[in-house]
Amino acid sequence: MARILIVDDEPDMVALLRLLLTERTGHEVDTAGNGNEARRMIEAGTYELVISDMRMPDLEGLELMEISRESDPRRPFIFITGYGSIETAVETVRKGAFDYITKPFRKEQILLAVDKALAWREARLQEAQ
Repeated sequence: MARILIVDDEPDMVALLRLLLTERTGHEVDTAGNGNEARRMIEAGTYELVISDMRMPDLEGLELMEISRESDPRRPFIFITGYGSIETAVETVRKGAFDYITKPFRKEQILLAVDKALAWREARLQEAQ
């Protein structure tokens, strides 16, 4: 079981992702409605994975990822955005994102990305030992 943080300023998206992940994976899921709330949660808790919107009014997703990397450089970030482009996807992954998914997405796409991200994290932790 992993502990996952979902960050999005759209309450419907947060609810959908939370329901999907808790019902289909059994992972523990926490949610934040904005980047600043997520930053506080990351600083106070331990998450194996963060799924975040790219564009939020107070703290952008990439900024949140940079802050998160300070406490855990092996914590993967999956970005979900409604404003996707190939250029943005390439830049986001180049900056360290594990995956970049555009809305609308298929449920299976999210579940597969979560499985891959958690496996990647586990492999990085094993390498460090």
